[in-house]
Amino acid sequence: MNDIVKIAYEAYKFGKSGNYSEADTMDVLRKELIEANGGSTKLNFKAMRDGKCIGLFAIVEEIISRIIVDELKGNEFFMNFVDYKNLALGDMNEFWTPNNSLFVVSDTAEGTHGIRRQRLNVGQKITVPTVLKTIKIYDELNRVLAGRIDFNEFISLVATSFKKKAFNDIYSAWNSVTAATIGATYYPTAGSYDEEKLIDLIAHVEAATDKVATIVCTKKAARKLKPDVIADSAKEDLYDMGYYGKFNGTSIVTMKQVHIDNTDNFLLDDNKIYIVVSDMKPIKFVTEGDSLLLMGDPMSNADMTQEFFYGERYGVAVVVVDKFGVYEIA
Repeated sequence: MNDIVKIAYEAYKFGKSGNYSEADTMDVLRKELIEANGGSTKLNFKAMRDGKCIGLFAIVEEIISRIIVDELKGNEFFMNFVDYKNLALGDMNEFWTPNNSLFVVSDTAEGTHGIRRQRLNVGQKITVPTVLKTIKIYDELNRVLAGRIDFNEFISLVATSFKKKAFNDIYSAWNSVTAATIGATYYPTAGSYDEEKLIDLIAHVEAATDKVATIVCTKKAARKLKPDVIADSAKEDLYDMGYYGKFNGTSIVTMKQVHIDNTDNFLLDDNKIYIVVSDMKPIKFVTEGDSLLLMGDPMSNADMTQEFFYGERYGVAVVVVDKFGVYEIA
């Protein structure tokens, strides 16, 4: 199982695996699937019903779930701002969020210790609710086993769909954060772009947290940040990336724009500039339990097509501990 998953994953990611070329890899994968399918190139409902295709769906489940996680982790925003946990079903689903308020240092007369106590390690446990996310497809696996469709195309279809949905959920959660939802940890600034206002906002965040701040925004929003003094290296950044990599010494991390589900409208606000501290991971993303691939009953479909149901359970929440700023450019 581990060997075939590794080969399939590398074939999807790199187009080859070890000494196998792409064509050889596809042949190996097809043979393994056929072997798991009882030696047949066709899906046989009776064989599956009678347990003669042991391991077939397990191979597909493992490959798809691994690709989804790997693709998420390859995103710069995910790596910097998402705290990820992979839990077995029933495991403790908790994040501990500390209270970062500093202790009050008091002036005290010599020879006395009668001052107010302040509790150590005050914080809270946060649970992230998870929901089963599903896809139902038909015909694809049958065509793979018959050699009429590239195996990568099948796993890419499901994995890419789940990855896009996960990113949409993560960005939607981040988009929903306002002063009303998280209170005093949020420094709001709005109006036409003003370099001095943005510098002040960065300074407020760094002063409140005693940490290094980072600017987070979309690429289009980053293009609006134009320092008065532009170094030659910054001009190279603009040529290479389309925006300046730093704003007066503060690093800029861009979020890749995405579409709202089933529309051509952008999900992320191109007018919002977020100022966060460098070690802040406010988005909690939890996957729970194993992925699941189930076969439907072809006799229940009028057109005799074979259905396949794929599901994964995950949840997203935003938990802000350190103060951060948002500059909304009018």
